[in-house]
Amino acid sequence: MSTIAITPVTTKAERAAWVDYVYVANAGDPNYVPQLRTEELGKVTPGSNPFHEHATCQLFIARDGGRIVGRIAAHIDALAVGQPAEQGMGPGTGNWGALEAQNAAIAHQLIATAEDWLRQQGMTRVLAPMNLSVWEEPGLLIKGHDHPPTVMMGHQPAKFQPWIESAGYTPAKLLKTYELDITQEFPPLIQRIIKSGEKNPRINIRGVDLKHFDRDAAIILDILNDAWSDNWGFVPITDAEVAYTAKNLKPLVKSDLVQIAEYDGEPVAFMMTLPDMNEVLAKIGPKPSPLGGARLLWWLFVKTRVRTMRVPLMGVRKKLQSSRMASQLAFMMIEYIRRNSVANYGATRGEIGWILEDNQGMNSIAREIHSHVNKEYMIYEKAL
Repeated sequence: MSTIAITPVTTKAERAAWVDYVYVANAGDPNYVPQLRTEELGKVTPGSNPFHEHATCQLFIARDGGRIVGRIAAHIDALAVGQPAEQGMGPGTGNWGALEAQNAAIAHQLIATAEDWLRQQGMTRVLAPMNLSVWEEPGLLIKGHDHPPTVMMGHQPAKFQPWIESAGYTPAKLLKTYELDITQEFPPLIQRIIKSGEKNPRINIRGVDLKHFDRDAAIILDILNDAWSDNWGFVPITDAEVAYTAKNLKPLVKSDLVQIAEYDGEPVAFMMTLPDMNEVLAKIGPKPSPLGGARLLWWLFVKTRVRTMRVPLMGVRKKLQSSRMASQLAFMMIEYIRRNSVANYGATRGEIGWILEDNQGMNSIAREIHSHVNKEYMIYEKAL
């Protein structure tokens, strides 16, 4: 009878093996999209990803007779621990994520190992899965396994849900994504709201200025940290993380797809939209050949054509969130980006999210533009 051995990752080679196992584990899933290996390795490498500047992370590998059969990451984010407990994170809260396992028994052993490590670090509660930050791939996919994820969204097998729940985890928060046909104009009421905003001389909607990308990235960060600061699960984004994310995303950023709304000259809202790079990654794989690499570069910098656009982030400053202005600015940015997506990139489908299940404002906006829920992700909790 074989014995599963779970050991911490301590070397560069083991870290690489930990990353590579995700491609092996998901090779049979037609809707899994392998991410670029260099980026996946950078995510979990201290000194590369600034998340590790305020977080402690331990990777674990499960082996059966020397063969890798599972993996998990356990981590404690000091910024998350410092948040108010009523907002989801807070003192004593640790996380685990990036779970991969051949079967339920191995999954339970990996989860128990992560829990033991968190207890040893003084944690009393787990929110999971998180891979790694709440800003990256939070939650477990529980609806929408029948189609691939869009860029920067997670994808896990349906069998993981009973595995995690049988390990004593209960739902903490549901995240939703919405999809819509962006070739269709929005309802007449929304069009009237947009036209009313266009007549208001105090409103200016502009695209991000790629010549001043760092400046506009800082503006978006400032709005984001203000707009999301009261949301469940909020963790502040540091300047170093903004620089890191901006560097990674800059090739995907198009000036007509990332909008900043100004009111009386003050930036008060933004909407970020990204072409779904997963459509290309699904064809070239995690370690592209020279031809595959050239294909990606052509798509990024010469001719970006895509079926799906994803809106991963948007925000309106708190002082406007209870006003009609907030939804008006949102509808204006969504409409401008919709038009540009269809006309300039050939897109036909949009995805908005993730959105918290109890974010009434954003869920209402999603419904008003006739979108529907296509994926759901669950964040679970458990007392240690």
